Amino acid sequence: MNYRNLGATGLRVSEIGMGCEGFLGQDWAYTKELFDYALANGVNCMDLYSPNPEMHRNVARAIAPVRDKFVLQAHLCTRWRNGQYEATRKLDEVKEAFETQLQNLGTDYLDIGMIHYVDSLATWRQVVGNGILRYALEEKARGRIKHIGLSSHNPIVALEAVKTGKIEVLMFSINPCYDLLPGTEDVEELWADKSYENHLFNLDPQREELYETCQRMGVGITVMKAFGGGDLLSETDSPAGKAMTAAQCLHYALTRPAVGAVMCGARSLDDLRRSLAYESATDAEKDYAAVFATFPKISWEGHCMYCGHCAPCPKGIAIADVTKFLNLTRAQGMVPETVAQHYSVLTAHGGDCVACGACETRCPFGVPIRENMAQAKKVFGY
Repeated sequence: MNYRNLGATGLRVSEIGMGCEGFLGQDWAYTKELFDYALANGVNCMDLYSPNPEMHRNVARAIAPVRDKFVLQAHLCTRWRNGQYEATRKLDEVKEAFETQLQNLGTDYLDIGMIHYVDSLATWRQVVGNGILRYALEEKARGRIKHIGLSSHNPIVALEAVKTGKIEVLMFSINPCYDLLPGTEDVEELWADKSYENHLFNLDPQREELYETCQRMGVGITVMKAFGGGDLLSETDSPAGKAMTAAQCLHYALTRPAVGAVMCGARSLDDLRRSLAYESATDAEKDYAAVFATFPKISWEGHCMYCGHCAPCPKGIAIADVTKFLNLTRAQGMVPETVAQHYSVLTAHGGDCVACGACETRCPFGVPIRENMAQAKKVFGY
């Protein structure tokens, strides 16, 4: 298992984490089977958006031997009422649900307290205005929440929240279809056929800005919907009209800026094995660029997807890394100190490019790599 820094939190997370939907309505034997396999394969993080008390008690029992090493990402603003999940923005209900959550999880703290499902600016402003954010910060000061998170499907809202400097971890839906769509307050539009009726071209600029802002500000991203609810794994169901493999979906998500872990849903042991197989997959098995080229009505022409097809460079330039740092400066309109530091430790830089063009002959997306390397030399000075 590979482990990554989750932004500037100091947490080290397995790049393959666990979602919780597959545990809903399941008994202890099922939970134990999946957790035994996950823990044995190095998984050390999980998202718990659901407040289901029985699931929480089963998860608590499963991770008890490793609780101090296991990263729990659980959600504020959810409660269990009349036998079902319910989102709430009422501060007294948020407080009561948090206490119940800690009790059911058998812990006195959450590693990440995730403010749940904020997909509209009105909801974000409600979270700020009615004291929910302040309450989360108070619980952080008490040590019962180690880091403040926010979950969203909308890059417009997520950007506003991240830019406050209060959010340390963002849970966001990332996959190569959603990334083409503009921000919306209606999450159902991400699945709607009408959203994919016309030709879609390149990454939505607000999503790109969000990922690069998170990278610059040290906000770690945990990914949901990497498989699009399973649709991307089916040629019949995929909005792209072509099926991707689990390894390709995971690699796409894990090569976006600021991403620490993908929280993978698993409704069976075979589902979990499929996700964990990413860790032993070959570069060819992870390669998403080839299948992208076959998507009808979708193109990424001229946009670097950090896929690595440009390598190897005869001068040893890590082209994808240089391009990623260059894009960070473009998003900010300046050279942030942290980006300059990361660029400086590369073994070769944009200024080392001899403009041979070998990289551009291998790029599936027609990226002007030589132009980017010259721009990097101009921006960073070498």
